[in-house]
Amino acid sequence: MTGSGPARDRSLRPPYLVTARTDRRALTVTVTADASTNVVELTAHGQWSAEFGSRMAAMLRLCLAGPASTVIVDLHDVGDLHGVSRPFWMAAVRTARLRPTPAQLVLCLPMQTMLAYRLRHGDGCRPALFATIAEARQAIGMRPFGDQQLQARLGPRLESVPAARNLVTRACHTWRLPQFQADARLVVSELTANAVQHAGTDLVVTVRRSGHLLHMAVRDSDTRYPRLNAPAGNGVPVAMEERGWGLQMVHAVAAAWGAMPARGGKVVWATLASDTSRETGH
Repeated sequence: MTGSGPARDRSLRPPYLVTARTDRRALTVTVTADASTNVVELTAHGQWSAEFGSRMAAMLRLCLAGPASTVIVDLHDVGDLHGVSRPFWMAAVRTARLRPTPAQLVLCLPMQTMLAYRLRHGDGCRPALFATIAEARQAIGMRPFGDQQLQARLGPRLESVPAARNLVTRACHTWRLPQFQADARLVVSELTANAVQHAGTDLVVTVRRSGHLLHMAVRDSDTRYPRLNAPAGNGVPVAMEERGWGLQMVHAVAAAWGAMPARGGKVVWATLASDTSRETGH
């Protein structure tokens, strides 16, 4: 992906850890996910430029590498008097739609701006436009998941780990996905145990089916991200998890995994693919 448009970057590898980015020129991009990471909100601040486009492209890569089916981008605080960023956003819309599991890119901006005019009247596939984040949330919230998603609210207790496993087992049975069950139980056990041990807050565990993929997500109220490893005193990376392989197992089993900020906490997610191969951006 470049500043001119979000092409797929084969160098991107899990874990996909999304963090806020700010530089000395006050170019800021922040991300917030819902409990399932199905909807991700991205807010940008600053004057549009090639540098800003590169920063935005990098953040979109991370968002689209995850299980999000909708990315809402708030452009109210982005300066683009003449709408010169239109080619970037048109390319971003195409990239999102061309994923093996398509995602929708939704833009929020004042409708009287030149950028909004150019996006509404230009050639090609047009993005969904809304005047406010609230309008976009309402429109997205009207789309039911039906029987494609199961969710459980659990407490910061060890009993939550088998409860999360049972949720995954029920999902695989309901959706007739026996090929996922063993690995999914392992992955959701680790994600839940990690949250119980390190966050110690109430949890929301989500299991969602999307085509040939199975997504799992655990939301807690601790903003600290899990760490796969860290440098020891001699500079050699060592595992951070005290329970054994921990997230190393998630890294080995999942097609992709990562973490995103959530309101008042974070969401750690993992995706399994039917062919059990690791994919980039699905």
